[in-house]
Amino acid sequence: MTTGTDELQYSVVDNIARITLNAPDKLNSLAPAMLTGLVAAIAQAHEDGARCIVITGTGRAFCTGARLDPSFAGDGDLGAVIEKYYDPAARAMADSDIPIVTSLNGIAAGAGLGFALSGDIVIAARSAQLLCAFARIGLVPDAGTTWMLAQSVGRAKALEMMLLAEEMSAEDAAAQGLIARVVDDEALEAETAKVAAKLAAMPTKALGMIRKQVRATLEGDLENSLAAERGHQTIAGKTHDFREGVMAFIQKRLPSFKGE
Repeated sequence: MTTGTDELQYSVVDNIARITLNAPDKLNSLAPAMLTGLVAAIAQAHEDGARCIVITGTGRAFCTGARLDPSFAGDGDLGAVIEKYYDPAARAMADSDIPIVTSLNGIAAGAGLGFALSGDIVIAARSAQLLCAFARIGLVPDAGTTWMLAQSVGRAKALEMMLLAEEMSAEDAAAQGLIARVVDDEALEAETAKVAAKLAAMPTKALGMIRKQVRATLEGDLENSLAAERGHQTIAGKTHDFREGVMAFIQKRLPSFKGE
């Protein structure tokens, strides 16, 4: 199926939900309708039984953050704007039961950087750049960007990126552990499709729990991590895909997972 608005497109093919930020003339900058649409699209992917979500953009940008038109500042209460539009989108990505691939076709800046780094596997075109741009306009990071950067690269590098607001190449981002893969621009679509297809063929319930275990570990201590592992393993051990995986191992064949 294919749905969406002019600025956000959604489709599902072969168990892969594809969400495309589609405002190339505005460098896929975020309007409120795009953010509410992103939340709705992630929920729709779950309802449609998708087993992987891909988020990407059209044109020369992945997403350049908030759309800075004259109405952006409103009455000055940007916290209310964040609470209403940006935080729900960040939570929808974090809470997904389906693995998410973000495919960076171009620059990811501001809140767009936060959403880009929220992917479980981030694949970037070689020409893509990352930019924590908030300080350039007198703002602070939002959309989960502070947490993502601090957890990924540590205090020193995170502060350098946030305070100096300098562009980072895709290759430097990979070297810093911010993203998973860098490919030539012309190979981005094929690499994204390959990774998404592999994830969509794997045991979806286990993958969803793995992504949440990592979050639990980053947010807590060893006991918190052990508890998450124990609880999730109890659930995973009762799934069809676990039984299929064991039988495939015993029978020396490739497993056929159903995401159940």
